[in-house]
Amino acid sequence: MYFRAKFTQSENIRLVHFGKIVYLCAVNYIIYMDSKTKINSLIQSLPRGSVLLPSWLLSQGYSYELQQIYRKTNWLKSIGKGAMIKSGDTLVLTGALSALQNENLNIHIGGRSALELQGLAHYLQINNPETTLFLNGRAKLPLWFENNNWNIKTKLFRLSLFNDETLGMTDFQDGELTMKISNPARAIMECLAFSPEKFPLSESFELMEGLASLRPAKVQELLENCKSLKTKRLFLCFAEKANHSWFKYLDTSKINLGVGNRSLVESGVLVPKYKLVLPNELA
Repeated sequence: MYFRAKFTQSENIRLVHFGKIVYLCAVNYIIYMDSKTKINSLIQSLPRGSVLLPSWLLSQGYSYELQQIYRKTNWLKSIGKGAMIKSGDTLVLTGALSALQNENLNIHIGGRSALELQGLAHYLQINNPETTLFLNGRAKLPLWFENNNWNIKTKLFRLSLFNDETLGMTDFQDGELTMKISNPARAIMECLAFSPEKFPLSESFELMEGLASLRPAKVQELLENCKSLKTKRLFLCFAEKANHSWFKYLDTSKINLGVGNRSLVESGVLVPKYKLVLPNELA
């Protein structure tokens, strides 16, 4: 025998409603615990200073709904439309560059700044130091990048120097973060591209003198791919003048240097081999 309690219709309805409430609470608790587990995993795995973009988070299994929950519960902090950092993190340029590069935006530290990071600059900029960023052509930067104050002062150059803009990049570790910067050969070419208008010729040559260990195969590839005749002529002229051992392994017959003389200074001296008019001390 067994006893079965009898309930009125209204009591049965209340019991059904109560069961639904218990079920919904259980489901919400499971969702909450799952989202907490996921955010804990994210927080622990990402380097400090990482900039998180919604598209990347989505690719990692974090839905837009979860991202909204994390912002509302202060796990993540918005730094502008379309970008977040972990709460408590500071704005770090490397984190921003790494995030943009993961989105296939060709922005990177280059020129003199890249040489400094790799220990190849003769001296540091003391007055008004800036980190030089290079952005390919007409590519547009997101507003969250432009409107934030990063931990380093930057100066942006728009430049399309190579037919293949992925050439000449190397991984650089900055604390816990990794980004791509110009390797030494590309970095000096970026300096030369703006010489003498925005970068002194004398300083370009001093930087070239310090590049005694470039790999000729990598240099050859960049020179053949470079679109700037002036940059290629200056690079070869300065490399030969610096008497680097790797210079003799370059095949200049495969490098298009164009025709006609190019004057970079007034009252300079013509270097016939490279068709450049340079200051007397660099000719």
